[in-house]
Amino acid sequence: MKMKLIGFAAAAMVASVSVSAKVPKLKVNNIDAVIKAMTIEEKADLIVGARMYHQDENAAPHIKESWKVVPGAAGRINPVPRVGIPCVVLSDGPAGCGILPVEGEENYFCTHFPIETLLSSTWDVDLVRNVGEVIGNEAKEYGVDVLLAPAINIHRHPLCGRNFEYFSEDPLLAGKMAVAYVDGVQSNDIGTSVKHFAVNNQETNRMNNNAIVSSRALREIYLKAFEIVVKESQPWTIMSSYNRINDVYASESPELITTILRDEWGYKGTVMTDWWGGADGAAQMIAGNDMIEPGTKEQAAHIIKGVKNGTLDEAVVDRNVRRILELVVRTPRFKGYKYSNNPDMKAHATVTRQSATEGMVLLKNEKQALPLSPKDKNIALFGGVSYNFFSGGTGSGDIHRPYVVSLLDGLKNQQIVVDDNIKAIYQAYNRPQEQGEQMRINEMPMDTAIIKYAAKNNDMAIITFGRISGEYIDRVSSDFFLSDTERELVKNVTRIFHEANKKVVVVLNVGGVIETQSWKEMPDAILLSWQAGQEGGNSVADILTGNANPSGKLPMTFPVTLSDHWSSLNFPIDQKIDRRWSVKTGLTHETKNVDYTIYDEGIYVGYRWFDTRNLQVSYPFGYGLSYTTFEYGKPSVKQDNGKVIVEVTVKNTGKVAGKEAVQLYVEAPAGKLDKPVHELKAFGKTKMLQPGESQVITLAVHTDDLASFDEQTSAWVTDGGRYKFVVAASSRDPRGDVIVDISPSTRKVNNVLNLPAAFKK
Repeated sequence: MKMKLIGFAAAAMVASVSVSAKVPKLKVNNIDAVIKAMTIEEKADLIVGARMYHQDENAAPHIKESWKVVPGAAGRINPVPRVGIPCVVLSDGPAGCGILPVEGEENYFCTHFPIETLLSSTWDVDLVRNVGEVIGNEAKEYGVDVLLAPAINIHRHPLCGRNFEYFSEDPLLAGKMAVAYVDGVQSNDIGTSVKHFAVNNQETNRMNNNAIVSSRALREIYLKAFEIVVKESQPWTIMSSYNRINDVYASESPELITTILRDEWGYKGTVMTDWWGGADGAAQMIAGNDMIEPGTKEQAAHIIKGVKNGTLDEAVVDRNVRRILELVVRTPRFKGYKYSNNPDMKAHATVTRQSATEGMVLLKNEKQALPLSPKDKNIALFGGVSYNFFSGGTGSGDIHRPYVVSLLDGLKNQQIVVDDNIKAIYQAYNRPQEQGEQMRINEMPMDTAIIKYAAKNNDMAIITFGRISGEYIDRVSSDFFLSDTERELVKNVTRIFHEANKKVVVVLNVGGVIETQSWKEMPDAILLSWQAGQEGGNSVADILTGNANPSGKLPMTFPVTLSDHWSSLNFPIDQKIDRRWSVKTGLTHETKNVDYTIYDEGIYVGYRWFDTRNLQVSYPFGYGLSYTTFEYGKPSVKQDNGKVIVEVTVKNTGKVAGKEAVQLYVEAPAGKLDKPVHELKAFGKTKMLQPGESQVITLAVHTDDLASFDEQTSAWVTDGGRYKFVVAASSRDPRGDVIVDISPSTRKVNNVLNLPAAFKK
């Protein structure tokens, strides 16, 4: 593969038809001259992207060949050899480099890293930056120029099919994780594409759904993470989302892509569509959406026709081409990077294994059931997923990985004996998936006689429940709850093993939130392992045995039941209508939560809702246990140059080394606008503290970030008064607070993205 890739890149740079010596070749400092020399057809080729070659039998050879540059890559920027523009490769992410690099009998795998939800559960920006750096290195060595990641949409509802690809229900946590990921990837001098801009919070009818959202909710919740990453990291590209926002496709919204993204936030990079997103190519270009991916020959023809008949200003075309070329000249391929096709996969496997352990969340640990004691050497392993771990989600978030370590193999790798008879029963059970069960493995009924045998002949039991999720479809409500078979399994295994004075641990190999309230009292311990990548079984075994101390905390709330989420009133729960690839037929408000979804909950998403209403939850936002204990000292505070700086000493008061994620919530005084009871404003994580060791954690909040958005004045407003800054171990576990007097302030912004008249109250 290496020789073909390098050979094509070189050929693309020099190939031409009747090239004049006066035609400029693209350089960093001659972009305007190149644009002036390009034909409208060449400009259209660049804007439309590397459309599927099989859609256009008459496409130029260099466009057809571009699809062979890196096999399996999601998209490309078309080469224009006459003016020295190479093919630029765009690869899926975010849990690794999403390509299929196969050449003859050679199979070049990519490392499967943990899902983004697990990464955010680490609450560790340094760790996420390191993971991003490794992912970026691997992508670069395989010839990728831009990684289509990270995805930073909000966990608005637990059933969103792509929540596993997203970081959190909280925009600050999502934004800071995105900054770390982008900085890590882009340290390799390759680009990222932060997605999906914006309000991509359901998969049902995702290409046409009209999200009806107040400008306050947009500003405070759904755009905030994008604002953070743009201002702090300047990702090379932003990917616009499929959906409409307040009647207008995101990719066709000048208010979103130009007024907010570029004018207010100062974004300097390139904007591209999600694949086949939007409907009107000219409207996309005018809005500031520079590139249409992967594009069609019809779209290219429309651009050419529009310029020639005067309905599309060529100045708009040139502006978009300039932004694309500014991206091209930054890429490894343009710079002639000699990629190896040989990244250090062994070292990368070590990174994914270690990073996964820090994002796993210990939800329960009665009587120190974990870590396993020296006598816990013979284990009965229940649950089909124990033998076939889910490493990640499906769709564009999936990875062509070399292997997946199951929990079975992970335990064996640590010299733990797994009951072969139970294993054989599970491995012989191979009932095919039934329609509607795409998101879970079919759990087998387990005879109580077998469980009694297992309790007699083993030291303990581990039960694994698994859920997969992915692109294209939302999860169903039955996927949120344990099935009858799963419920019987946990009930019978815990009862029988407890009668034998033996413990039971449940492992949750899931991509999103599931119901735990009704059964969590049964087992002795519950470990939320998420989907941990290709080394998942080893990572879980590291936690279970105590080789790693869990330090993950929840980036979302685990509710008592699904309907406790306010957004459940406006989410396509169990919708049978499949319009994921439907032809765009114009704006329609026919079917609620399919054609349109009203975000009635406003800013009250996740813990903002549960904590403000003081609703019972199964596990709160920010919650997670450890094998050690931590003591928080009395926090101190100072103000400096517009920032409130809170410091707190955290001490390991237990018997083993561990890390603690420290959170800072702010309670605002009463003002004109209703506000949540508190909001996360900063967080930090200790180093690995030895028993008795302490560390001072510094948490800084700019006073501008205390503002709420006032729709009436289109301004960010910070009420003056006394603010309580609360240091906490979770959103419901305060450990100390300080009071700070804050002066009032107002910052006007553009009055855009307002509710359609039909939906205004």
